[in-house]
Amino acid sequence: MGKTVAEKIIAAHLVSGDMMPGSEIALKIDQTLTQDATGTMAYLEFEAMGIPRVKTELSVAYVDHNTLQSGFENADDHRYLQTVAAKHGVYFSRPGNGICHQVHLERFGKPGKTLIGSDSHTPTCGGIGMLAFGAGGLDVAVAMGGGAYYITMPKMFKVELTGALRPFVSAKDVSLELLRILSVKGGVGAIIEWGGPGVKTLSVPERATITNMGTELGATTSIFPSDEITRAFLEAQGRVEDYIPLESDTDAVYDRVISIDLSALKPMIACPHSPDNVVPVDSLKGTKVDQVCIGSCTNSSLHDMLKVAALLKGKTIHPSVSLSISPGSKQVLTMLADCGALTDILASGARVLECACGPCIGMGFSPNSGGVSLRTFNRNFLGRSGTKDAQVCLVSPETAVAAALTGQITDPMLLGDMPPVTLPEKFKIDDSAILAPLDETQAKNAKVLRGPNIKEFPKGEAFPENLSANLVLKVEDNITTDHIMPAGAKILPYRSNIPFLSQFCFQVCDPSFPERALKAGSGIIVGGSNYGQGSSREHAALVPMYLGIRCVIAKSFARIHAANLINAGILPLTFVNGDDYELFAQDDDITIENIKAGMDLGQLILVNKNTGKQVSVTCDLTLRQKEILLAGGLLNYTKENSR
Repeated sequence: MGKTVAEKIIAAHLVSGDMMPGSEIALKIDQTLTQDATGTMAYLEFEAMGIPRVKTELSVAYVDHNTLQSGFENADDHRYLQTVAAKHGVYFSRPGNGICHQVHLERFGKPGKTLIGSDSHTPTCGGIGMLAFGAGGLDVAVAMGGGAYYITMPKMFKVELTGALRPFVSAKDVSLELLRILSVKGGVGAIIEWGGPGVKTLSVPERATITNMGTELGATTSIFPSDEITRAFLEAQGRVEDYIPLESDTDAVYDRVISIDLSALKPMIACPHSPDNVVPVDSLKGTKVDQVCIGSCTNSSLHDMLKVAALLKGKTIHPSVSLSISPGSKQVLTMLADCGALTDILASGARVLECACGPCIGMGFSPNSGGVSLRTFNRNFLGRSGTKDAQVCLVSPETAVAAALTGQITDPMLLGDMPPVTLPEKFKIDDSAILAPLDETQAKNAKVLRGPNIKEFPKGEAFPENLSANLVLKVEDNITTDHIMPAGAKILPYRSNIPFLSQFCFQVCDPSFPERALKAGSGIIVGGSNYGQGSSREHAALVPMYLGIRCVIAKSFARIHAANLINAGILPLTFVNGDDYELFAQDDDITIENIKAGMDLGQLILVNKNTGKQVSVTCDLTLRQKEILLAGGLLNYTKENSR
C-alpha cells in the first residue's frame, strides 16, 4: 500500500510508535519557530531545562506580535529574546522583518522537513511540502533541546482539486469553502493533503494561504506536494538547493476524500463570530462596511499585495471606510516599494502598517463600536479585534478591496477586469534583519538580559490520588483560547508575567473567574465541544494552572490545547455521554477518587457532591502523558527524566 505525502515524512522522522491512526507517535523535529507572544515563555522553559545549545537543524525566534511599544514591557521582551537566542544557538528575526510564517516560508522552510512552532498557524509551511505543526511553547522548548514531538497518529484526508480559479476568486475562497463543508471541528484528528490536477494551478503563496487556514478546521496540519511550482518558488528565493520532489503514491489510501471544483467557486465570506459561518459574498451585498484590514499571515504575501495594489491603482477608498494594509515581510514591503505598487496603495487612502501581525491579534486598528470590519485574516472570534461588539468577517483580498472602494459588501466580480499579476522570477533577498547566534565559545560568557516584567515559569504540582474541587466555571461549545486567555494590545505585553496575566483569564466569559478560582484553591472547568480551539498559546493552560485549575471536563477538546493542558499538569477528561454535561452547574463541588488507577483504566468517576450524581468520564492518555500529569507537568517530567 502506498503512502501519502504526510505519511512519507512521518516515516522518515519516526522516533517511536506505530503509524496507525489513534496511536501515539514521536517525531524527530528538524526546525522550530517561536514568536514573541509565546516565545518568551518558551525560552524561559528552555533555560529551565539547563540545555546550553539547541539541537535542531534550525531554530528561529521571530518578533511579530508585540510590536506596539507603549511601555517598557514589549521592548524588554524583545531584548530578552535577542540575547537568549544569541546565547543558545537560535536565529533572531528582528521586529519589522515580518510575520513568522511569511518569513519562514520565504527564507527557511524546506520540503520534506518537520517544523513545530509556538503558533497555531505554523502549518503555513505545508504550502511548500513541509510537515509543520502548531504546538505549545513547552513542546517547542523540548524539541529545541533535542526531544521528540509527540502526537496522535492522524487520519489522512485528501482534498481533490479540479479546474482553475476564476478571476476575483482566490485561495482564501478555497479555504472558506472547505470550512463551510467541514466546520471548525471537521478536521480534528486528521492531516489534510491537497491534491488533484487543480493543485498545479496554485502558486506557493496560494497554497500557503490554504494550509494556514487548515488550522481553523482543527486539523493536525495541512500539506501540499512539492513539485515544479515549489521548485520555482525556492529558486526565486535563491534556495533551489532546498528543493526535493515529494508527492503521494498513486495507491495511497485516505480516510476521506473531498472534491472541490476550483472553477465553480465564487467569492465567500465568513460571518461573525466563527471562521466556518460561511456564505457567498453576494448574499450579503449592500451591507455597510466601516473598516477593511488586509494582511496577516494568511494573506500578506507579495502575490496578495500586488493584486491589492493593482485593484486600488487610480482609485480612492470610500469615505466611510478605514483601510489598513500590513505587508507580511520586509521582503514584500521592499518589493512593493521598488515596483511602484506601494505608491498605488498609499494614493488610494490606505494606511500602511508595520510588517507584523497587528490587527489580527488585536494589536491596534480595532474597529469602531458596533462596526463591520472585513478582514483577510484567519479568525473572527468574538472580541479578538479589540472591540467586543464589532462584526468581524473573513474575506479574500479581492473582496476586501471591493468593500473598501464601495463602502459596502460587494461581489468583487463586479469590479470589472482583473488586472494581470505575476510573481517575479527573482525575489529581493536581504536577510540583514535576521541575526545569527553567537558561536559556542562566545556564547559561554554571553549574558541574557531580562526586564522586571519577566517572571519565572510557574511550577506545577504532582497530581493527587484523590481530588476534591469546585466547579469554578461552566462554558459552552467552541470555547477558544481567545476566550480563555485573550490577546490584544492591553494584555499581550504581559505574556512573560503569568501572575499579572491571570487577572484577564476568561475575561470574555466571566470577569469574576480569576478571583473565584484563586479562592477555590483547587478548581475544575466544564466545557462543551471543541474546547480550546484556535491559537496554540500555552498561556490558556498555564494561567488556569496558576489559578489552581486541576482538571477540565469537556465534550471534546482541540488537539493543541489538550496537549497544553497535559503539559501544564491539568487533567483533560471527556464525557462518555455528552448529555452528562447537563448534570453539572457552576459552583458544584466535585470529587474524583483513585485517579492513578483510573488513568490506567482510561476511565474515571466524577461525583457531584451537590446532587449525588455519578458520571463516567474518559481519561484517554498515553503512558507518557500519565507520567507527565503525575509529575505535575512536562517541565517537571523533563527534568526528572534528564537526570
